[in-house]
Amino acid sequence: MLYRETGQFKTSYQSDQALFTITQDRFLVGAILAVAVFLIPFGINDYWSKSILLPFLVFALISLGLNILVGYCGQISLGTGGFMAVGAYSCYKIMTSFPELNLIVVIVLAGLCAAGVGVLFGLPSLRIKGFYLAVATLAAQFFLVWMFNKVPWFYNYEMSQITAPPREVFGVLVTSAEASPAAQYLFMLGFVIVFTWIAMNLVRGRVGRSWMAIRDRDIAAELMGVRPLQTKLTAFAVSSFYVGMGGALVFTIWLGTVEVTETFDILQSSFFVLFAIIIGGLGSILGSFLGAAFMTLMPVVLKVLLVDVVGVIPVTAKHIEFILVGSLIIIFLINEPHGMARMWGIAKEKMRLWPFPY
Repeated sequence: MLYRETGQFKTSYQSDQALFTITQDRFLVGAILAVAVFLIPFGINDYWSKSILLPFLVFALISLGLNILVGYCGQISLGTGGFMAVGAYSCYKIMTSFPELNLIVVIVLAGLCAAGVGVLFGLPSLRIKGFYLAVATLAAQFFLVWMFNKVPWFYNYEMSQITAPPREVFGVLVTSAEASPAAQYLFMLGFVIVFTWIAMNLVRGRVGRSWMAIRDRDIAAELMGVRPLQTKLTAFAVSSFYVGMGGALVFTIWLGTVEVTETFDILQSSFFVLFAIIIGGLGSILGSFLGAAFMTLMPVVLKVLLVDVVGVIPVTAKHIEFILVGSLIIIFLINEPHGMARMWGIAKEKMRLWPFPY
């Protein structure tokens, strides 16, 4: 069938340890990247950019960061919105303080600021875990949102709603309303591709194995030489770095202007991303993208079907969306805890063995 590996021989350790060991996977990923880079920018418009593509890319990056912490290291976090706010407001302060600094450097620095805050709020994970750690990170969410709303220094003593100044990258405008949708899309796509590649290599190495050892059995991992302090704080730092960059991209590229209590509230950010990785698949790079795609496209599809076609009022359609998401979370947690990524893995195994019984 499509995923038969007959004739695909590994002649070196390098080929055996490649990111995509099966030729079909390499062709599939290459085709997806080719479409994303060379075809979509020519047919993109403002609606597809702001409503579908940019939200999907930014939430894929944020879901990837949260999945590193929750899925790979087993540390539950409900403070995603707060760390996104750290990235957004750090980006704003750096952009206004250093107007000549390249936007790519600004977003990376904003991610580093979020990583520092993540390490600070990750310190309780050394003594508590599970429900208690979730409550501690929830406190971080409320504290950070309150701080950015009440301390005028973070928004330069002006209105609490911050707006991204116009910035160019390699001579192309990317951060204002006049920016081309294709330019904004390609800029964010570049970030997602580069840092997804970094995450894929990171979770396969020594650091990733340490995270998974702490997740599976922390006491046994410590007895085998894994340092809980270093491992947990590293997971918080890397996760917050990705989430902080996502918050900076939300501010600069996707929305252009944010207000902390509305944009980074717990329902629209923290729970949204947590639901995405639960549905997509915990402990899976692919699951982060599948969950982000589902959570981004589902409201759009429901609006078209229920509001535009059936004639349901928008409020009722929103309630149906909540019911659907809640039902899917329960179904996945009971029947397939590893989410859509595991379903895709099972489908590939069946294609490898077809027509023989599975």
